[in-house]
Amino acid sequence: MSKKPTAGAKIGEKSHAWYYIQPVLAVLVTIVMIFPLYWMIATSLKSAEEVQLIVPTLYPHSIHLENYISVLTRANFLKYYWNTIVMTVGILVLQVGTGTLAAYGFSFGEFRGREVLFYVVLGALMIPLQVTFIPIYIMCANWNLNDTFLGLILPEAVSAYYIFMMRNTFLSIDRSYIDAGRIDGLGRLGTIIHVLVPMSKASIFTVTLVTFSNGWNAYFWPKIIARNEVRRVLTVGLAQLKQTFAGQAVANYHEIMAGAVLAIMPLVILFIVFQKYMMTGYSKAAMK
Repeated sequence: MSKKPTAGAKIGEKSHAWYYIQPVLAVLVTIVMIFPLYWMIATSLKSAEEVQLIVPTLYPHSIHLENYISVLTRANFLKYYWNTIVMTVGILVLQVGTGTLAAYGFSFGEFRGREVLFYVVLGALMIPLQVTFIPIYIMCANWNLNDTFLGLILPEAVSAYYIFMMRNTFLSIDRSYIDAGRIDGLGRLGTIIHVLVPMSKASIFTVTLVTFSNGWNAYFWPKIIARNEVRRVLTVGLAQLKQTFAGQAVANYHEIMAGAVLAIMPLVILFIVFQKYMMTGYSKAAMK
C-alpha cells in the first residue's frame, strides 16, 4: 500500500526545486540588466553603415575606435568632463557637510520643534526640482549666477535624502558613545568628527556615492542655468551630440553611443569597486 507524501516531504521537494531555479533566475536577471550596457558599447564600436542595417548585428563586424576620438575632439567632451567633475565635487562637499551637521541636530539636538522640522525636510523629498526651479532660477539670475559653477552647485547644496539617511544612521549609534565623548571634553563638532563619523563610515560612504551619482547624472538644472557651452556638463553635452553632427549624411547613433559610454564609465567603475560598501551602508541605515 503506497504512502501519501507528508507535508514535510512536500516542503523539502519545493526547497529542492527552488535550489535549481535560483541560479537560472539569477542568470536571466543578469542578462536583462547587462544587455543594454553591452548593446551600447557594441554600437559605439560599429561603423555608421552597420548601425543603419535593417537587421541589427549583435556585435561589431569591425572595431571603430575613431568614434570615441570624434566625440572627444568634435564635441568638446573633455571640457564637459571638467565641468561635470567640478560641479559634482562641489555638490558632494556641500551636501556631505550640511547633511552631516543637520543629521546630528535632528538626532541628538534638543530644541523645540525638532520632529516637526524633520518632517518638513522629509516633505522636501516629495517635491521635484521641476516645481521649484522658477523661483530658484530667478534668484540665481538676480545674483548673476547664470553660466557659472556657483549657479550649478548652490541649488544642490543641501540634500533631504542625505539628511534622512545620516539621521537614521546616527540614531542607530548607542547614546553612551556620545556621552563618553562629552565627558572627554568634546564639543558638538568634535563629537561629530571623532565619534559619529568614524562609526558611520559605511553609511557615509554609501550616501556619498549616491550623491556623486546624482550630481554626475544631473540634467534638468544644468541645462537651464548653463546655456553657454563654457559651463555645459556631460549630460547636456550628450543630448547635444545629435545636433553637433546633424550635417552628416547618416544618423550618428554610433557616436552618440560612444559619448554615452564615456559619460557613464566613471559611475560603472565606482559601482563595481564599491558595491560591497554600498550594500553594507544601506543595511545599517535601514536598521533604525
